[in-house]
Amino acid sequence: RFSCRASGGGWVQSGGSLTLSCVVSEFTFDGRAIGWFRQAPGKEREGVSLISPGRGKTYYSDAVKGRFTIVSDNAKKTVYLQMNDLKPDDTAVYYCAADRSSGYESPTYLNTLAALVWGMDYWGKGTQVTVSS
Repeated sequence: RFSCRASGGGWVQSGGSLTLSCVVSEFTFDGRAIGWFRQAPGKEREGVSLISPGRGKTYYSDAVKGRFTIVSDNAKKTVYLQMNDLKPDDTAVYYCAADRSSGYESPTYLNTLAALVWGMDYWGKGTQVTVSS
């Protein structure tokens, strides 16, 4: 059964860094996305960053562009989210999710998944990230 498991959250001061890891049970190279979403208290879940490992494409929300980096280690079946220059607004529960659909050839594939949020097929348990000012 497909699964994805997130880890690496914690507490950090503003300006600090954290790296989140998402281990997936299956890894394909056909372009299906794995991504990170977050949900702050009282807010809707939002797309943060996604990667299409088999096609080398990435997506970043405007809020994290230039500060976060998503990479995949295909051999380890792991996707990492390196988060630098963290801000208090980054405080949230971060979720790893995977898409198992076949729409990855569309040029808007990652943007669409990020915007829809609940279009992802599998979700891991969240990991808390807390950034203090």
